[in-house]
Amino acid sequence: MHSFPIDYVEPVFRPPSEAKSLILPVTNGCSWNNCTFCEMYTQPQKKFRARKPDDVRRDIARAAEAFESVPRVFLADGDAMVLPTRRLLEILAELKQAFPDLRRVSSYCLPRNLAKKTVEELAELRDAGLGILYVGMESGDDEVLRRINKGETWESTRSALTKIRQAGLTSSVMVLNGLGGETLSRQHAISTATLCNETQPDYLSTLVVSFPQGEERFRAGFGEDFVPLTQQGLFEEIRLFLEHLELEQTIFRSDHASNYLVLKGTLGRDKSRLLEQVNLAIDKPGAVPLRAEWMRGL
Repeated sequence: MHSFPIDYVEPVFRPPSEAKSLILPVTNGCSWNNCTFCEMYTQPQKKFRARKPDDVRRDIARAAEAFESVPRVFLADGDAMVLPTRRLLEILAELKQAFPDLRRVSSYCLPRNLAKKTVEELAELRDAGLGILYVGMESGDDEVLRRINKGETWESTRSALTKIRQAGLTSSVMVLNGLGGETLSRQHAISTATLCNETQPDYLSTLVVSFPQGEERFRAGFGEDFVPLTQQGLFEEIRLFLEHLELEQTIFRSDHASNYLVLKGTLGRDKSRLLEQVNLAIDKPGAVPLRAEWMRGL
């Protein structure tokens, strides 16, 4: 029995849609790693560093020997796009040479990663094989972003997503339902919808904020006025969010394991249908199937 060709520094994370992709670590951890809601890269072994080119090249070579076909590659860890454009182009060229069947390369992307990258650079990366960037918007409200220590603003996220679209890359945006608690729920929902309207992402998904290791770290930054939303409160917030969305052709998913209510559609075509589902869950508890508590997770 052969061992897997890549030695990962655990834990390793990737978007649900990259389940069948080869996960290639080009960095370790997250270069920001200060968001108080996120526990993904807080372990000592996940301290941020860019991996050595020789190590990445070795992993690519081993994977090429081990697998007959690799159509998709996800560049890990938390924000591979922090690497210089020159270095990313080298990696994409090495992947293309190693995997003749390669169709798509993707990566997580912090908005801050694109502050110094031009649209022309992103277009060059697209031409080299980069296809999708997963952007954690979390919220479009500046007060919420400040309280969670995201290190981003409405404008920094807008700028990054605009560059992605102008470069012809695909954007997949993630939003956290319940992130503002009861105190900031309304402004979180409306400001986030407004930012989505401004940027028109290709994909949009919602997750429910959760704290498997406890809320202490989050509360220390947010403030003592954080009151978690009830299940009903989460539904009311997602309804407000949907009501304010004016999207032209965005694939919407609220089917992550953290969600109670599964929603799928294309916005704006399916906006009325999705709102009907949410209203039914609010007005007639039990009328809409919900994910059981024991089935929920990250």
